[in-house]
Amino acid sequence: MSTMTNKFDDIAPLYDHEVEQAIQEILVDPGFQHAVRYIMPDINWDDFSAEMSSYKTKEEFQTKMIYPVVRALGMKASPSFKLDKWETIDRSVEHLFLSNHRDIVLDAGLLNILRVEKGFKTTEIAIGDNLLIHPWIDKLVRLNKSFIVRRGLSLKERLIASKHMSEYIHYAINTKKESIWIAQREGRAKNSDDRTQDSLLKMLALYPEDKSFIESLKEMNLIPLSISYEYDPTDYLKAKEFQQKRDDPDFKKTQRDDLLNMEIGILGYKGNVIFRFGKCINPELDKITEPDKRLQPQLAAQIIDKEIHSNYEIYPCNYIAHDLYNKERRFSDKYTDSQEDEFKAYLDKQIKKIDLDYIDYDFVWEKMLEMYSNTLKNHLEATKG
Repeated sequence: MSTMTNKFDDIAPLYDHEVEQAIQEILVDPGFQHAVRYIMPDINWDDFSAEMSSYKTKEEFQTKMIYPVVRALGMKASPSFKLDKWETIDRSVEHLFLSNHRDIVLDAGLLNILRVEKGFKTTEIAIGDNLLIHPWIDKLVRLNKSFIVRRGLSLKERLIASKHMSEYIHYAINTKKESIWIAQREGRAKNSDDRTQDSLLKMLALYPEDKSFIESLKEMNLIPLSISYEYDPTDYLKAKEFQQKRDDPDFKKTQRDDLLNMEIGILGYKGNVIFRFGKCINPELDKITEPDKRLQPQLAAQIIDKEIHSNYEIYPCNYIAHDLYNKERRFSDKYTDSQEDEFKAYLDKQIKKIDLDYIDYDFVWEKMLEMYSNTLKNHLEATKG
């Protein structure tokens, strides 16, 4: 094994020679057994274990286990999910796909099964170590071609980890010839106001050290990706968190909160789902002439955000929410009265799931309207003449 691969052992996906041992360690973990039975209650554990134990490579694990499971979950949660504008992707090079973030697990999961169906390889997936609550989760995501983003570090540790991460991503794209998926920001935008973090772009461009910010970013052939879920099954959990933070400025989510978000996100109803690719931003990066290097990441983020926002799929619920939130009838030609009534009933049903002693109904109602209206608000801004 090369020195370069050894260098990234702490964050990289598992190597194929590690797959069999990792699977055996996962199978005997009670936490993994519980999770599998939760998602697939009718499973025959002996048959499942035998099937898992037969896999020798990450590709086998993904195509024979992850693909059918994620596809089945997708079909349960959505009447349709599809890839759009995939024909525009240059297959002669690998890419960094940078997207808005809606679901902790299924953003990358659904993207990759749809890529496979179009004849692409799966991407490697960036995942924060805050979600690796149990050792079996760490092993499982690395089996599924995930690499680990270290969080909760001191300033000095963060700089070292960021350089390491940047070097790995460049290595994966240009040497391993693997495309990568990464979210545009740490965590999900709770109000769906999707914005690319400047700090993420700075991290991506830390390597190679002898290249400029623009040159380094161009090496990754970055393509913005717009993920549009018609409904967000965790919308009420986000609204609940908004109220908790309003009522207690020191409120912090627990590990249990993160697990609940993952469970509801995986199993909850999403309506129609579209993954729409934008254009590679390299030509736009060439147009950045700002001499102040401190402003270049901000300008690059604006290019990415415009591409993501303009490629959203806009559903009737987005038009309804925008009108209700702004107390107007601007888009009343985009939906029917019955669709409006159905959406209001949906919001009411979701709010009733909030498990707080006191629910500020008007406050959480407004927050949920804001979530669904911000998608349209940003789309209109990005597509105006």
